[in-house]
Amino acid sequence: MIIATPRGDILHGTPAMNSSGHLLYYNAANHTNYTTTNNITYFPYYQHSLPVAASFILAYLFIFLLCMVGNVLVCLIVLGNRRMRTVTNLFILNLAVSDLLVGIFCIPTTLVDNLITGWPFTNTVCKLSGLVQGMSVAASVFTLVAIAVDRFRCIVYPFQPKLTLLVAKATIAMIWVLAVVIMCPSAAALTVEEVADHYMVYSQNYNMTYPLYSCYENFADPKMRKVYTTVLFAHIYLVPLTLITVMYGRIGVKLYTSVVSSREPQDAAPPPPPARHEGGRPQISQKKIKVIKMLIVVALLFMLSWLPLWTLMLLTDYGGLGEEQLELLTGYIFPFAHWLAFSNSSVNPIIYGYFNENFKRGFQAVCQTNSCCPTGNRDEVTGRGTREGRARGGGNVISQRVVPWNQRRKCVGFFFFKVINLHN
Repeated sequence: MIIATPRGDILHGTPAMNSSGHLLYYNAANHTNYTTTNNITYFPYYQHSLPVAASFILAYLFIFLLCMVGNVLVCLIVLGNRRMRTVTNLFILNLAVSDLLVGIFCIPTTLVDNLITGWPFTNTVCKLSGLVQGMSVAASVFTLVAIAVDRFRCIVYPFQPKLTLLVAKATIAMIWVLAVVIMCPSAAALTVEEVADHYMVYSQNYNMTYPLYSCYENFADPKMRKVYTTVLFAHIYLVPLTLITVMYGRIGVKLYTSVVSSREPQDAAPPPPPARHEGGRPQISQKKIKVIKMLIVVALLFMLSWLPLWTLMLLTDYGGLGEEQLELLTGYIFPFAHWLAFSNSSVNPIIYGYFNENFKRGFQAVCQTNSCCPTGNRDEVTGRGTREGRARGGGNVISQRVVPWNQRRKCVGFFFFKVINLHN
């Protein structure tokens, strides 16, 4: 199953052929944009009119730039600062890597597939793109589960041994192994074939025609396609996100009972320092609560962003849709569903900066270096030795530089400054 390719050129996920073998196609200009002559069907090379194609390009380019800039910054922050290499941040780093793969392999190929009729790449690209696309999505889901398990153990069972960095690295390796294994059947079945009696044309007089190729999953038994779709839906969406919901639900109950117990009347004696334990239970710091809120938002947005695409893929396999309905799906609804799913890989860095002071200062520290800001007339201020820095970052502070506002616009992360500081 191809998760990240929106057009009928991938016959699984967005079927391109009906039972009679005709390639389904929908164009902005009209609904009958293919011509059949002597049992040969001709399609225009470009699927959409210029305004529609331009809107697709701008929309996909926007999330591509956000995805690349934001996730590269996350990787630089975690890898460039030893204090940021915690278990949770390692999982966030892995999530950023999988999001980068989505940006590199999913967004461009999906955009091209939206604009051009047929599959314009080689058989190797067909197999690799399908494998990497599905693998990156699976790795993202499994990483979200690992993060939820780590937070669940830390909050609900605080006296159990915490995950070590070595265990976290082993978990990340296992995540990628599982992601590759679950997508191997798709990579093995994917192939590029020429569609018989179907051609692409550049002009109305048909003087420039090209064979139409299709990248699709060629299972030996057609029923296996539905089975594989269902297995993927269960393993990389339904079951993982159910586990995430249950664990964060338990965490929410734990936090609520902790807040209620802390508000109960206390004796006249002064309260113990925050680092002490009350009643044999460790207190949960506000910083930890904020991190949990951030992770819940990340998981919730992932669930909502990918739900429409999964719904459409199941609908095309099990809904028994007619030709006109499939034309509408492949022409407009699937491209929007893919854009929404890919946008999740772009918003995660903004969420980190919004909820987490360390990531926010990390974005500023990376963007306000000599490579993007002038060296003259700049006061350097570090938060590591200040009272405010210790209070906010708990000793986990990244040095930051203050530069004139007009010079910040030269930084590659200027947009992130604007977004993550909206709540201050």
